[in-house]
Amino acid sequence: MKLLIVGTGYVGLVTGTCFAEMGHHVICLDNNEKKIEDLLNGIIPIYEPGLEERVKRNVESGRLSFTTSYEEAVPQSLVCFLAVPTPQDEDGSADLKYVKQASKQVAENIADYTVIVNKSTVPVGTGAAVKNVVAEELSRRGVDIEFDIVSNPEFLKEGNAVADFMKPDRVVIGVDNVRVAALMKELYSPFMLSHDRLVIMDIVSAEMTKYASNSMLATRVSFMNEISGLCELVGADVNNVRRGMGGDQRIGPYFLYPGIGYGGSCFPKDIRALRATSKEHGHDTHILDAVDNVNEKQKSVLVKKMKNYFSDKNGLEGKTIAIWGLAFKPDTDDIREAPALTIIRQLRDAGAHVRLFDPVAMENVKNHLEDHTNITWCENELEAATGADAIALVTEWKQFRFLDFKEVRDVMKGNAFFDGRNQHSPEDLADKGFDCFSIGRAPVFSEKTDAAYSKEETAEYPGASV
Repeated sequence: MKLLIVGTGYVGLVTGTCFAEMGHHVICLDNNEKKIEDLLNGIIPIYEPGLEERVKRNVESGRLSFTTSYEEAVPQSLVCFLAVPTPQDEDGSADLKYVKQASKQVAENIADYTVIVNKSTVPVGTGAAVKNVVAEELSRRGVDIEFDIVSNPEFLKEGNAVADFMKPDRVVIGVDNVRVAALMKELYSPFMLSHDRLVIMDIVSAEMTKYASNSMLATRVSFMNEISGLCELVGADVNNVRRGMGGDQRIGPYFLYPGIGYGGSCFPKDIRALRATSKEHGHDTHILDAVDNVNEKQKSVLVKKMKNYFSDKNGLEGKTIAIWGLAFKPDTDDIREAPALTIIRQLRDAGAHVRLFDPVAMENVKNHLEDHTNITWCENELEAATGADAIALVTEWKQFRFLDFKEVRDVMKGNAFFDGRNQHSPEDLADKGFDCFSIGRAPVFSEKTDAAYSKEETAEYPGASV
C-alpha cells in the first residue's frame, strides 16, 4: 500500500519507518527543509533505539523516501497520515493550526479517493474539523473527489516506540463507514498475525480514547507520588506498598513507581488538553486538576530534600550538585517538561553550581537553556560527580545502575546521594559512604561520616536510620 506520513517527529518518523519495515511504500513529508535534507543524508533528527538502522535499511530498499513536496507525494498516496505537532495553547487546549494546515495542503493535491488519518494527538471533534477543511478545499477547487477521515491515535512510549509500533498492545481505529474500516484493517494486518489487536470504533470515541488512556496513566503516577510523601512521614516503604498494591489483579503492577514527576510531550500536554475540552463543555475535572498539580509539586521534591539536608551547612548557596540524567525518561533525548529542567532552575536560584551529564540529551539542554551560568557540562557521570557536594539521580539510565560507587565517593567533596528514581538500595549506598535520600522511603545515613541531618527533616522521616 502507498502511504504518506506528514510530519517527521517521533510519531511520524517511527510510523513511516515501521510501515515500510512491513513492506508498504512510504513517503515521509515535512516542511522543514533542513530536517528532510538530513534524513536524505542518513542523519536521524531524534534518538530512539532501533530507529536509525531501520530508516537506513528501508531507504536502501526503496520502500522509504523523504520529501518537502505535497504536490509530489499526495497524488501517489492512498492513505495520508497526519503526524504533525499539536502544541499546547495558552489555555491548555491543543492548538490545531498545523493539523488544519496539513489537511488543507493534502486537499489541495488529492487526485483520487484518499484516506486522511489523524495520527497526531487531537481533541474530540478534530475529525469533523479536518473533514470540513478538506471538503471546503475540494469545493474551492471545483472537484468531486471521495475521501474518508480516520482517527488512529498513537500509543508509543518514547524510548520504546519502535517496539511499541511493531508489537502493539492494541491499535485503535475510529471510522464512520465499513469501507475505510476494511482498508485500515488490511493496512495493519501484518502487525496482527499472532492475534488481532485491532479495536474499531467511531471517530469521536477513538479521539477520546487517546486522552483518557494517557490521563489514566498520569493519574497512577501522581497517585503514587502523593502516597510516597505520606510513606515518608509515617515511616512506610513505598516499594513495599507498591508491591502489595500491584499484586491485586484489579490494580496491577504497572505505573506504580514513585519519582520526581512525569514529563515529556504526552502526559502534561494531554492532561491539560482534556481539562480544556472539559471546561469548554462545562464539565468539572477535579481528579485531572489534582493530577496536574501533584505532578508540578513533585518536581520540587528533590530540591526540597537538598535544602533541608544542607540547612545546617550554610544552605545550597555555593554548593556543587551533580545531576545524572536530563531527559524526561531514559532511552530518549526528549527534554520537554523534564523534571531536570525544574531542578536545575531551582538549584541555580538557590546559588548552587550544577554539573550536568546525560548520555544523549546534553545538546538539547544546552540549546534550551539561554543562560549557562553556574553550569558545567560533563562527559560522563564520574566527571559530573568530581568535586560535588551531592549527586541527584534524575533520569534512571541503565548505565547509572552498576557503578563503582567507591570511585564515585572518592572524587566527591561531599557524600549526599539524592535518588529521584529509587534506582538504588539506600542501605547499600550508605554502606559505601553515602547519605542516601530517595522517594517514599526513609533516608539512610552512612556511619562513615559525621554528617548530621537537620532536625526539621529528621522529624519528617520517623523511619530514618544511621
